[in-house]
Amino acid sequence: MTSSGNDPAVRFHEVVREYRLGEEIVRALDGVDLDLAGGQFVSIVGPSGAGKSTLLHLMGGLDTPTSGTVTVGGQDIGAYSDTQLAEFRRHHIGFVFQFFNLLPTLTAWENVAVPRLLDGQALSTARDDAIALLQRVGLADRVEHRPAELSGGQMQRVAIARALINDPPVILADEPTGNLDSRTGSGVLDLLTDIAHSGTNRLVVMVTHDRSAADRTDRVLTMRDGRLENADG
Repeated sequence: MTSSGNDPAVRFHEVVREYRLGEEIVRALDGVDLDLAGGQFVSIVGPSGAGKSTLLHLMGGLDTPTSGTVTVGGQDIGAYSDTQLAEFRRHHIGFVFQFFNLLPTLTAWENVAVPRLLDGQALSTARDDAIALLQRVGLADRVEHRPAELSGGQMQRVAIARALINDPPVILADEPTGNLDSRTGSGVLDLLTDIAHSGTNRLVVMVTHDRSAADRTDRVLTMRDGRLENADG
């Protein structure tokens, strides 16, 4: 999936997402319009229940809109089947989570290589690429370590390397510094900034409750009650 030079990396057009809770309809997103260009680090802030995670899930093909369109790389992913969405997520989105989601029995490089395993490749065939990514995130000396042997910051760096293994055009990070101390979190933000600004036109989007972390990004989106209050502060 590639976009033309004029297409945003991600576009939301009049996106509504509603959920049914018993007899009540909850509108998590209420007519969102948004264009995000590649090559930038974007943060999404707002109170709990504002719609931040719903916005991120729709970008990543983890959810589909009730109405409106979500396009990534110029493709309307809201029209994809479940099979197409799974394929889209594997190759076009890298996910970074607050709790790392590493497999405890695998080494660092094996955890990084797992997305290739889901594509039917043997882990061993991805070893060199996984090690190269661990070197990029500053973990050249932790290649054979398992998660229990790593610090929180090191585990998050492994998770970031894993998100990059299929060279996706979009990285989505959900509270990536939420379990880290301020110094370690700052290092993770430096790494995400470098990934966005590396010249590959990759878009990095981060949901965070930490306004100081958001202030480190190129663009801040503020959400409240399912709407974007503003797009830059």
